[in-house]
Amino acid sequence: MFKPTILGAALLAAFATPMTASAADDKDLAAIRAQIADMKQSYEARLQALEQRLQDAQAATAQAQNAAADAAQQPAAAPVPAPVAASSNAFNPDISMILGGTYANLSRDPSRYQIQGFMPVGGDVGPGTRSFNLGESELTFAANIDPMFAGQLTFSVTGENTIGVEEAFVRTRALSNGMNARAGRFLSSVGYLNSQHAHAWDFVDAPLAYQAFFGGQYKTDGLQVKWLAPTDTFIEVGAEAGRGAAPPGNERNKNGAGAGALFAHVGDDIGASGSWRAGLSYLRTAASERAFDDNGIAGAFSGSSRMWVADAIYKWAPNGNPTQRNFKLQGEYLRRKENGTLAADGNAAAFDSTQSGWYVQGAYQFMPMWRAGLRYDRLNSGTTTMGAGAGLFPLLDAFTPVRSSVMLDYSPSEFSRMRLQFARDQARPGPVDNQIFLQYIMSLGTHAAHAF
Repeated sequence: MFKPTILGAALLAAFATPMTASAADDKDLAAIRAQIADMKQSYEARLQALEQRLQDAQAATAQAQNAAADAAQQPAAAPVPAPVAASSNAFNPDISMILGGTYANLSRDPSRYQIQGFMPVGGDVGPGTRSFNLGESELTFAANIDPMFAGQLTFSVTGENTIGVEEAFVRTRALSNGMNARAGRFLSSVGYLNSQHAHAWDFVDAPLAYQAFFGGQYKTDGLQVKWLAPTDTFIEVGAEAGRGAAPPGNERNKNGAGAGALFAHVGDDIGASGSWRAGLSYLRTAASERAFDDNGIAGAFSGSSRMWVADAIYKWAPNGNPTQRNFKLQGEYLRRKENGTLAADGNAAAFDSTQSGWYVQGAYQFMPMWRAGLRYDRLNSGTTTMGAGAGLFPLLDAFTPVRSSVMLDYSPSEFSRMRLQFARDQARPGPVDNQIFLQYIMSLGTHAAHAF
């Protein structure tokens, strides 16, 4: 009785265990299937959301493209200017200063310097004084005035504590068809070197021809108009009208223009390394009792002065990069004709002269920061007719002034330069004037780029 009961219980337990395990497995499978169903539902919802965002983005892009196309067909509205932030220096001009000085060792007395055969016209002539000299410093203010105009004011400050206006002009910025103009006092565009400030020269002093004919440089108070041709080749023509008070003219207390100038320049590239420019200029002015002194003899010239200037320059730099090496060769020929009357001691006689001068110079940067240069000047006093005044002025006796100069300069940066120059000056009869100059040029502040 006992054994069959035990056996039945064992069989019941054996069959009950798999049934319990099977029930647990069914629950786990149901849970997994539920999770999979939830994931599928979640992914489908996310996919639907992404598809909806894609459709919205495509619709927005199409709408923007249609709006842009419609706007392109409508006239453009005037832009609304952005508000300008308040600033205490918002309207300040660019300010630059050029500090320059020299030390001069001259073998002949500079106070008796003259260019033999040429009537003095005033201005800056000669090598200056011996020993240390402050030279001429410059202070420049420049700024755009509005979209139409810009302005510049340059003061020159000499070592003799005098201040003068080197340039003071307004110029146009937006004239059409290549036209531009300036009005005020400016360095004339006749020739090549004349329009450059002295600190941009390759030598300490101006060529003899500039000293003899312009008294250093020709500047005018008046109006200048330039036209730049719309061609690949650089072609520029221009005209100037001025008061005519600067040498070789002088103040005449008259209405209208007392001087006029015409000029034309043309230039182009030569391959990737070279470029050139050539020009021709004509200047006409007049003088009324332009006074000069010839060793105590007072003279005065009244009449017309006409001048032609031919100039040319060539620049070379390997592949157009001047930082390592570059070379510049330039020269000018000036020819002046004056006729009128020459007065002395209350007597006046007919005066007529045709004179010329030229220079050629080269400057070679043989390594970064170092340059060497050579210049040769020559003048021809030409033919002079003085009527009854013949022989009265020894200074006007025929002569051929010449000068040779060599220089070496060092420029640690674009803002500083130190130069050593030696010249053999034979502008007057007698011994050669051996001249040694040490010069420094320092640039402070914002300075505009120099012209070609």
